[in-house]
Amino acid sequence: MEHLGAAVLLAAWEAGLASDDGERALLLHGVARPQAGTEELLSVPVGRRDAELFALRAALFGPRLDVRADCGECGEEMEFDLDTAELIGRSEPMREREPVGTGEPRAAGGEPLRVEVDEWTVEFRPPTAADLAAARSAPADRAREALLARCTLRAERAGEAVAAGLLPDHVQRRIAAVSSESDPYADVVLNVACPACGQKTRAELDIASYLWAELDSWARDILLDIHLLATAYGWSEPEILALSPLRRRYYLELCADA
Repeated sequence: MEHLGAAVLLAAWEAGLASDDGERALLLHGVARPQAGTEELLSVPVGRRDAELFALRAALFGPRLDVRADCGECGEEMEFDLDTAELIGRSEPMREREPVGTGEPRAAGGEPLRVEVDEWTVEFRPPTAADLAAARSAPADRAREALLARCTLRAERAGEAVAAGLLPDHVQRRIAAVSSESDPYADVVLNVACPACGQKTRAELDIASYLWAELDSWARDILLDIHLLATAYGWSEPEILALSPLRRRYYLELCADA
């Protein structure tokens, strides 16, 4: 972890203490893209951002994730490992899909995504972090509509332009499916079989929240280390953080033996 800068990580953790989930995700993404400004970070599609957070998590804490979920059928607490290195290396991560409607996306490279369902034609783009933030600020019953309006570039019915809010549900579901296919890390859902009853449970994996919880635990541990070493040796925080993890642990063992 130290090769990414313990001081930088502590600063991100400190800033995130009084932040909401969206702001914490932005802070973590800033650690993954240290040269990027806020505007650039907010413009990255959510799936690409989360793929970079998976990579950051692997660099900080290793490739294995310990995932816990409750069985939706019997309530049994399930625990299983997920290989982050395998996940970020796959073109199709582990998640459920529900193909809806007809028509295939006609996007390539940076071109808009496109669906054609019955008499409807819609061009749109995958949502970004800025889009999600705007949707969260809208009334709860209008969040989906706000997100769709921001991401829709053109919508037509039988050649006539229509507002995004007038798209029928089956067209909106097809848009969501194609958007997910084009940006696969935006919605990582695990389909886990319960060892007790055998039923499968859908478990959503929010990498930003997962990584934040790990960073929070790490930060509190290292602050305790800093306190103990500063008390014992009079060293400053930067001096302690400059020590390698091995040397820091050795000094802590000496303090415990004293």
